[in-house]
Amino acid sequence: MKSREMNRRELLSRAAALSFLPALGTLPLASRTKAATRPAFRRARPSDPEWPQPAGWQKLNESVGGRLIKVEPLLAACAPSSDEAACRNVLSAVQNPYYVGDQPAGTQTAGWVDAWMSAPSAYAVAAANVDDVVASVNFARENRLRLVVKGGGHSYQGTSDSADSLLIWTRAMDRIELHDAFVPQGCEGKQAPQPAVSIGAGAVWMHVYDAVTTKAGRYAQGGGCATVGVAGLVQSGGFGSFSKNYGTAAGGLLEAEIVTADGKVRLANSCSDPELFWGLKGGGGGSLGVVTRVTLRTRELPNLFGGVGLAVQAKSDAAFSKLIDRFLDVFGPRMTDPHWGESVTFGKDNSLSVTMVFQGLDESEAGDVWRPFVDWIAALPADYAVTVPLKISTMPAREWWSPAYMKANRPDRGVFDERPGAPQDNMWFGEQKTELGVFIHGYESLWLPANLLEPAQRSRCVDALFAATRRWAVALHVNKGLAGASAGDLEAARDTAMNPAVLGAFALAIVAGGEPGAYRYLLNQAPDLDVARQDAKAIGEAARALRNVAPEAGSYVSESNFFDPVWQHSFWASNYARLQSVKKTYDPDGLFFVHHGVGSEGWSANGFVRQG
Repeated sequence: MKSREMNRRELLSRAAALSFLPALGTLPLASRTKAATRPAFRRARPSDPEWPQPAGWQKLNESVGGRLIKVEPLLAACAPSSDEAACRNVLSAVQNPYYVGDQPAGTQTAGWVDAWMSAPSAYAVAAANVDDVVASVNFARENRLRLVVKGGGHSYQGTSDSADSLLIWTRAMDRIELHDAFVPQGCEGKQAPQPAVSIGAGAVWMHVYDAVTTKAGRYAQGGGCATVGVAGLVQSGGFGSFSKNYGTAAGGLLEAEIVTADGKVRLANSCSDPELFWGLKGGGGGSLGVVTRVTLRTRELPNLFGGVGLAVQAKSDAAFSKLIDRFLDVFGPRMTDPHWGESVTFGKDNSLSVTMVFQGLDESEAGDVWRPFVDWIAALPADYAVTVPLKISTMPAREWWSPAYMKANRPDRGVFDERPGAPQDNMWFGEQKTELGVFIHGYESLWLPANLLEPAQRSRCVDALFAATRRWAVALHVNKGLAGASAGDLEAARDTAMNPAVLGAFALAIVAGGEPGAYRYLLNQAPDLDVARQDAKAIGEAARALRNVAPEAGSYVSESNFFDPVWQHSFWASNYARLQSVKKTYDPDGLFFVHHGVGSEGWSANGFVRQG
């Protein structure tokens, strides 16, 4: 049996089926929410008399240029009366993340046990421009509809879909425009021009990197996963493989075009609607409006990007504890410098797996960093076995996301969209196969403060990691903690809504598990829910072991526990009160709702009924 442990790129094992899950409107979470005796407001559903009549939908369709879609389930071809060949074709197609993203009902995650399952909206507007978004927002507000916004569809929390809703689908809004000297509107004379890129909300990061890095030789801080949507990542904070050197995506935001609940189009920046602008930088996607375009600063590239691979197996619990300690001792200082990113995973089986990247070093310099650790392991053959020898490689930074380079030189790394007519830069990386269509059993994250690496504190960190791995694997994502980043990038991140714990963290610890490729569980199949729930329990216990040494660690909104009871503090800490104020100013009636989003505590768990 395969391991069920995973990190952001390693989502493995067993799962559950839709027919065995509670309906979205009756989640266990809802039973813990106190409802008012007489709800003050209820959104309309298709079964309600208030639901728009066909003439109303037709009017919306005309106002958006015929781009209103009656949404069918992602696996509609597998309905009982459908053609078997068509079903086989779609089950094959959903192994391609670009195909999934091109479907109005497609979500990159299949669901989460006892939380949610991917479910199509009733209708979707395939928005081609900001006017389509304005028309959709006004229609939803005037007709009391549950509104959902989706670009890349990568939400683990299920925020990019909801049954009985109207979906604003920004996939087609994918224009990418480079600027040599950009100044946000209204900031002339207040800010110096700087290189930047404007990106439509529906673009994915692979296409941005190809345009900005491969073609233009610049860098824009985005996501590590190639098919993540641009707008959602920026609004959540946004980490990439090299965030230790370039900061967060939110910290690089210069301006955002957004449609707010009143149907107005605003250009939010530090000079115009500055509080809204601040809230969009890490306040979570989908809570404050529909972002239609973002403009990010671009940065200079180093000559080289590189990668490191290594796997070690400890032969006893005692040896594994020493391995953790030695790793933190040797590599700890490098976890707080701008050269390194990605992750090291400590396994429940006493293994250590390194899949890290670096910038600003050549192979020799990177080798010097790892030599003391590798030599120490080699000197103790009775305690350790090297299962994957140390491998260090570099490549021109400009080619890191180059489809042509990958096809010619790294066919093992790049995977391509083979559909007829697909864009040539529709590439993703092989590791994404472990997260595409995942059915999540459990997911926890917490920022580990850099003071745990200090000699006086390191033993506490070692003990916590060892205790956690008795229950589940722990991945330390070095690039998702900003300790050691430059003063400028730290200041830019400080001026976002993110939990300030990120500023002093050496890594984001992720403890998670599930089953990839589980779209088939949208059909009526019987899963083993007991296994999924046992996994969830073990994941929670592992995370608690880490929180014993980092009780105020906080959590990353995009990679977090669906059931976190203190999510406001976990995601935003002291910034939440300010975010609530922004929400009240720009969306006082709560048109925009997402699970555990700003202001969501005032609604039922499914976002249909206002509480109190």
